Amino acid sequence: MYWKSSRSTDSVVGIWSRPRRRLRAAVESIRWAACLVAGAALAFVPAARPSIGQEPAVIPSPLLAKDDFEAHVLKVLDDLDRNQRQGNMNVPLDDGRLLRLLTESVGAQRVVEIGTSNGYSGIWFCLALKKTGGRLITHELDAGRAALARENFERAGVQDLLTIVEGDAHETVKALKDPIDVLFIDADKPGYPDYLEKLLPLVRPGGLVIGHNMHRPAPSPEYIKAITTNPALDTVFLNMHAAGIAVTMKKR
Repeated sequence: MYWKSSRSTDSVVGIWSRPRRRLRAAVESIRWAACLVAGAALAFVPAARPSIGQEPAVIPSPLLAKDDFEAHVLKVLDDLDRNQRQGNMNVPLDDGRLLRLLTESVGAQRVVEIGTSNGYSGIWFCLALKKTGGRLITHELDAGRAALARENFERAGVQDLLTIVEGDAHETVKALKDPIDVLFIDADKPGYPDYLEKLLPLVRPGGLVIGHNMHRPAPSPEYIKAITTNPALDTVFLNMHAAGIAVTMKKR
């Protein structure tokens, strides 16, 4: 009797356990399907863009000299960056490299710089102009900074590639008549719109206007409006986690 009872009980348990196994298998299938759907959905979620002020990932990009001239100039630039940055309104290293890259890429023959400071950014321009056969005209208001820039240009061996114009650039730029391939503005921030108004007609089609300090300190809202609402211009903003640069192309 006991054996029959056990067999009967096992039969009953087996009858009920089969649906449970099927149910458990169905649940597992649903769980796996849900995971696959979730994974596929995540694959199409765009990566979050860093906001202004958020540091992006840094990819090391060493400075490598192609020849002896470049090696010497890079050595002078490194010394200026280490020992003359304080008290001088220099662009950061990466911004200097960008200026050289843009200038050489467009094959610039004539670069106009507003705001020489101690010549740091001008030397970056000259690295490119040495290759393109062009020339830099750099404007500086302060006589002391202009004198220091002359010394640094001579140290770098680029003095024959440029002309320093001393005085108020709002007035001195009126003497410019020839086409400009690259215009770099890094001077009094409220004066940016005036520089743009006076010099944009000289910038050749396909030429560049580069404005520094678009993020800090205190960029000119009027300048930003001028370069972003004119249909004849196309502007991108770079390095906005730092000082910020606006690169504007005058359309052909």
